[in-house]
Amino acid sequence: MKYLKLLCIVFAMVACKQEPTFDVSKLQTEIATTGNSWVINNVDKSSEVITKQGITNWKDANDTIRTYFYTEKEATIPFGIIAKGTSQVAISFNGKTGHVKLSNTEFDTIFIGNYTSLGKGYQHIDFYSSSKESNTYVDIKGIVFQEPLDSTLVKYIKDDFYFGRRGPSTHLVFETPTDDIEWMYSEIEIDKDQDVIGSYFMANGFGEGYYGIQVNSETERRILFSIWSPFKTDDPNSIPEDQKIKLLKKGEGVTSGEFGDEGSGGQSYKVFNWKAETRYKFLTRVKPNSDNTTDYTSYFFDPGTNQWHLIASFRRPITNTFVTRPYSFLENFIPNTGVLSRRGGFYNQWMRDSKGEWYEITEAKFSADATARKEARLDYSGGSANHGFYLKNCGFTDDFKTIGTMLTRTKLNNPPNINFNDLD
Repeated sequence: MKYLKLLCIVFAMVACKQEPTFDVSKLQTEIATTGNSWVINNVDKSSEVITKQGITNWKDANDTIRTYFYTEKEATIPFGIIAKGTSQVAISFNGKTGHVKLSNTEFDTIFIGNYTSLGKGYQHIDFYSSSKESNTYVDIKGIVFQEPLDSTLVKYIKDDFYFGRRGPSTHLVFETPTDDIEWMYSEIEIDKDQDVIGSYFMANGFGEGYYGIQVNSETERRILFSIWSPFKTDDPNSIPEDQKIKLLKKGEGVTSGEFGDEGSGGQSYKVFNWKAETRYKFLTRVKPNSDNTTDYTSYFFDPGTNQWHLIASFRRPITNTFVTRPYSFLENFIPNTGVLSRRGGFYNQWMRDSKGEWYEITEAKFSADATARKEARLDYSGGSANHGFYLKNCGFTDDFKTIGTMLTRTKLNNPPNINFNDLD
């Protein structure tokens, strides 16, 4: 059997007495650092230090780079790293730290030791500075595990690294009580410190669009309302004129335009400094017209002014529908912050039909996106709390909820008090 002689690691407590060997023919699990690592002391630097080739631009001695993976059960697995460089790097795992001296200019596989998982859940291995003899530390392409007997033991982000780093999106899927639902109403309140940058807490979603609030940066937050074009494309410039979303009107201070990359269509947003620990109300109308078009209009209730404000109204061609596929969701749209956990509170969902009757919505099916379904990430959950629902994602926590679980909130019997004549 072919073996590769590799570097010896000296631990603080136990000296390495002989050069270890590693069965290279059984290195079947390679966790790419490009998709599974973050600079945990400064997540904003992650995209600078961790490139498409892995950890390749590591220059700051203060950085700690953490690689995450998930194990299904207790196990001990030999592991190593694929790395190159002329520096010494510290590797922390299982409560101990090893120091590896590199002197290779091409990528090589270096035995580290046995990783011991104490049970089911997320694990991590940390890299940090030991010394530097060049202008960067080391390049680390990946972590390799000797093939376990159970091929499903280790889970990690294997592909679609952009979406994997963003983390799993979670959903509350509702049912329409009748076929002619014209209005959707809901409320959102975010707990203290859960308003993480990159979060989109979507209140009113439906078959053709979505509406909610975002944390765009440390200094900017938005109310966002978008409608997809019936023409399927990620490039808004390719949409034929007769299939473009038409802006009918917009509120004060609202910016409107087109969006792409995840489908394309019409978009509107208002920069608004919404705050955690404050309850906000969302109202959306979906009204079909007689000419095979449908109008979508959303309003935002600002408790600071105690009134409803128009965000925008769009007309979608080749569409004749009331509300279909109603839902709410929580997503992270910034890959660097996919390492940070966040949670959103979703409350007091109601729907109103075309005849003016209100229906309280107290049940939701928990769902999640493709990143969750293929088990690239398992840090997602949802449930009932505080007479409402919550959604949680990211952070490599061990919070988990089975997709398809039915959730129920407290029935409040308090329909929205809205003067529809005053909305515009």
